[in-house]
Amino acid sequence: MHPVDRVDFADLRLFLTIVRRRSFKMAAFELGLTASAASHAMRRLEARLDAKLLNRTSRAVSPTDLGLELARKIGDGFDAIGSALEALEAPGAGRFGDLRINVFADAAHLLIAPALPEFARQCPDVRLTVVVDDRPIEIAAEGYDAGIRYGHHVPEDMVAVALTGPQRWVIAAAPCYLDANGRPASPADLSRHTGLQLLLGDNSLYRWELGENESAERVRVPGLITINDTATTIAAARAGLGLAYLLEARIAEELASGQLEIVLPEHASPGDAFHIYYDSRRHGHPALRTLVNIIRSENGLTRLG
Repeated sequence: MHPVDRVDFADLRLFLTIVRRRSFKMAAFELGLTASAASHAMRRLEARLDAKLLNRTSRAVSPTDLGLELARKIGDGFDAIGSALEALEAPGAGRFGDLRINVFADAAHLLIAPALPEFARQCPDVRLTVVVDDRPIEIAAEGYDAGIRYGHHVPEDMVAVALTGPQRWVIAAAPCYLDANGRPASPADLSRHTGLQLLLGDNSLYRWELGENESAERVRVPGLITINDTATTIAAARAGLGLAYLLEARIAEELASGQLEIVLPEHASPGDAFHIYYDSRRHGHPALRTLVNIIRSENGLTRLG
């Protein structure tokens, strides 16, 4: 009997999920199983294949070399099966299934949250998982159908679709901070102010970019508070703790209400548009295409065909 005849495909799906999540508990939760059931299924799979697929410790689980190779090969097979099912022309069949996307926090706030009600209406049978994560990742290797990042962060081997027009980065502060410390008249004045430091997803500090083209410059504004979350940075700026370097669209409400105001507006810096990106094999995922079109429409861009 061929080994595949003895293997439960549910066990293979569980195995792929464990490799992706690096956790029995998280994989079991995702698939609606108990951790003990997941552990038993993996022991059964390894026994049937007569091969060790996973290294287990009390703190972590990781694939063996053989397990990693198996995950890569059967992952392609599951993608092919998913694509075949999505291509069915039965009413609604192409939209049924799972859609997992990885987005950074500003995109979740500005793009995903506003799109969710319409997406739920158009794709009522789709199980959508949105993971908010600012660190650089390989979406295919970590089991995502798509990711959202700024255009310059999209890997070259991925299909990328713009979701917005170009963005604008500005320095902002609360009126109480500016009344107490003065309003900078030029970038040189920033060295005498307090800046809320921006920590990137790769744990590096971001040097603020001012202006564009030949006049562009990168500056370091002194400050003792470092934050890697936009919402917390906005709250700190509203409290008058310093100048903040922020995406203008992200603070539209604070600017409209007067809680924050833009400093040195003539030195605002243009930024890349938000892009969604995915492996070319996911191009035909109907729910992904629906989500893209909802976001593009809400941001004044034409729908994809």
